Amino acid sequence: MNLENQLNKNSAIDFSEGISNLITGIKKDYAKWTDWSEGIERFNKGINIKTGKKYTKVICGSSVWGFIANGDGILKGIPYFKGDVFKAAGWAAPAKHVRGSIFDTNTDWFGWTGPNYL
Repeated sequence: MNLENQLNKNSAIDFSEGISNLITGIKKDYAKWTDWSEGIERFNKGINIKTGKKYTKVICGSSVWGFIANGDGILKGIPYFKGDVFKAAGWAAPAKHVRGSIFDTNTDWFGWTGPNYL
């Protein structure tokens, strides 16, 4: 078992707590972007998650914010680990490269519009 895989499994936070922290971070980033209280409330109500076989999809309103890996695997020849976050390539598939991790306490790798570009 490699080091990064071991760190993810022994993380101080679990998967569901990591997702909850990510959603809270998305909501906070949107609230920093605008001060329109009705819009903030509408945005916060529109954030949902849908768990699939390989990825958990984060949905904002009618678009995909990004994908979170449910387990370790390989996407287009690049390995990824549980909790890694991907930008959306479309409604049903993630983009190729990992943009961050839900286990990371640093939040500069995403915004309310989605994970940052590389």
